[in-house]
Amino acid sequence: MGYQQYGISPQLVERIKLKMKNPAVKERIKKLIDGVTKADLQDKAKVRRLIKSSAVIMNENFSPAQEEQFVTFVIAQKIDPNNTFHLIKLWGMFR
Repeated sequence: MGYQQYGISPQLVERIKLKMKNPAVKERIKKLIDGVTKADLQDKAKVRRLIKSSAVIMNENFSPAQEEQFVTFVIAQKIDPNNTFHLIKLWGMFR
């Protein structure tokens, strides 16, 4: 798993995946990331803001170290939200 290389625990990923199955949480996250661009996902400050907002929506408390792991992971993936291949790759990583 690619995210484990960044120190992100599988238990945390499973907990978040479970929370994302809640339709209300899923819709709030969709609204949060609506309009996000590739440039936004390469900007540490914007990624950190998205992570903090997501944590509030999912009622999660991430440590500063976990936040940094998430930021590093997102930036390293060079995600383009308009590229279907990138989205499929991410989906496969978290199935």
